[in-house]
Amino acid sequence: MNYELIKNLKRRNIEAFYCPTAKEAVEKVSSLINDGDTVTWGGSATVRELGLPDLLKSRGTLNVLDRDSVPTPEEKQQIYLQAFSADVFLTSANAISEDGVIVNIDGNGNRVAAITWGPKKVIFIIGINKIAPTIEAALERARNIAAPVNAERFDIKTPCKIDGKCHNCNSPESICSYVHFLRNSRNKGRHIVILVGEELGY
Repeated sequence: MNYELIKNLKRRNIEAFYCPTAKEAVEKVSSLINDGDTVTWGGSATVRELGLPDLLKSRGTLNVLDRDSVPTPEEKQQIYLQAFSADVFLTSANAISEDGVIVNIDGNGNRVAAITWGPKKVIFIIGINKIAPTIEAALERARNIAAPVNAERFDIKTPCKIDGKCHNCNSPESICSYVHFLRNSRNKGRHIVILVGEELGY
């Protein structure tokens, strides 16, 4: 367990937990969501990898906003907007530094916008593969590991999709349009990190 990272997150006013396994992380996420809550998530591979969308829907006591369940771009846009008034927003991170700074890059900006403001509670589920020694290394990981994989996943036409390396491009479809550093949580208890002792996501 990375006790130092947990301590550094708490120093930044971010609630933090360690779960050795993905199974325990799923149980922890569920325990943090109350019956009657409105819940949604960003384009996180980790959230989907853990099966959280189906699990939350199966509870039958939650208002689940699932952008993957609607057929049109207009309906997806409505869910993006509704996310700002959700009780819980689930996400992961592209990287996290050992001193507790969470780094995300975003193409549309909806995910980093919701992390910054709106939902009452933001829960990050972060695998140990995303821990980087410094903020600079965390940004490097986000741009050269996470971004190319996500460009491929979303079929976005960027140079990194071709060769797996960041070109610091200004492509119209750039998946790195918005770079976000969460270094402190203004409201105690709003940001929660579940650090998982397994590799998850990209």
